[in-house]
Amino acid sequence: MRPYFKPMLVPTLWLIPLLAILIGLGTWQIQRLHWKLDLLAKIHVGLTSAPVPLHDVISAYDADRIMAADYRRVKVHGLFENGEELFFFTTGPDGDPVYHVVTPFLMADGHTLLVDRGYIPMEMLNSPAWKAGDLNGQRTIVGIIRKPGAPNWFTPPIDKAKRIVHTRDPGTLAKAFGLKNIYPMFLEADATPNPGGWPIGGVTVVDLPNNHLQYAITWFGLALGLLGVYLAYHSSRGRLGLR
Repeated sequence: MRPYFKPMLVPTLWLIPLLAILIGLGTWQIQRLHWKLDLLAKIHVGLTSAPVPLHDVISAYDADRIMAADYRRVKVHGLFENGEELFFFTTGPDGDPVYHVVTPFLMADGHTLLVDRGYIPMEMLNSPAWKAGDLNGQRTIVGIIRKPGAPNWFTPPIDKAKRIVHTRDPGTLAKAFGLKNIYPMFLEADATPNPGGWPIGGVTVVDLPNNHLQYAITWFGLALGLLGVYLAYHSSRGRLGLR
């Protein structure tokens, strides 16, 4: 006995492009998996390496270098412009609503860097308690570079009177509050405690889901399932078997 197979024209014409698409999608997800693993490794190195001066990593308006330096740990020297804080509404580590205190930081080169100093509870916004954490005079601080993310149609409007914002995009905030010579990025301060305990820094979150392997398995599984249905159909029509 030997196997025989007589493919039917119409099912085969359906199978070939569909199988190619499913295998192509699975292969693409494998490529994305390797890209994501490389990116996560790069982020880990950036977050755990010793801080380097900001100007060793980027120049003021080099967007490509800023994008490449995302999650890089750096140190900067300058002066906080206390009293010019913006309050970024978001959620805290426990999922509760909080405000991140975003303070302009004037650097020696004349440029301003937005520094997310950490969060305070919502109820503390109108309390002087968190102001005990002001850092006055020339300072060297350590933080994590974060690339900008522009607001979208669903981003609530800025409350200029209360200085409450729903984006940390430097371009948007510079336009709204008249900030000059601003870096097109922001810095998330590290967890170094502030006087009085607030704001609490070290808020950097790496939220990069890595589901590409599961997606690849799904696409390849669908390809195998499709092939199985195709072969079973031929077997039921007496076009696949042993003689």
